[in-house]
Amino acid sequence: MSPEPHAPLPDDAITIADNRDASRYELRVGGELAAYVTYRVSSDRIAFIHTETLDTFEGHGIGGRLVRFALDAASTRGLRVIPRCPFVKRYIAVHPEYQDLVG
Repeated sequence: MSPEPHAPLPDDAITIADNRDASRYELRVGGELAAYVTYRVSSDRIAFIHTETLDTFEGHGIGGRLVRFALDAASTRGLRVIPRCPFVKRYIAVHPEYQDLVG
């Protein structure tokens, strides 16, 4: 499923899951991998290493949706966030509600 450039993606077509075997959160559109953010967990911290959106899905805001999901999951698990990925750093910088997770 290759969406039209910058067209909104329907919520019911998007799923996000933690693939713990691969140490990454994955966002799928219609079952197709569209974006992921890799991480490392140690003790009470999660380091977000790299975020990638596959070319055919760029420009739809799914990277932000994925990072929001991952940050919310970290909060729910009581994990402090280490934003090594530049995309995650920028997301936190413009969404102050997540800044208290950093540490």
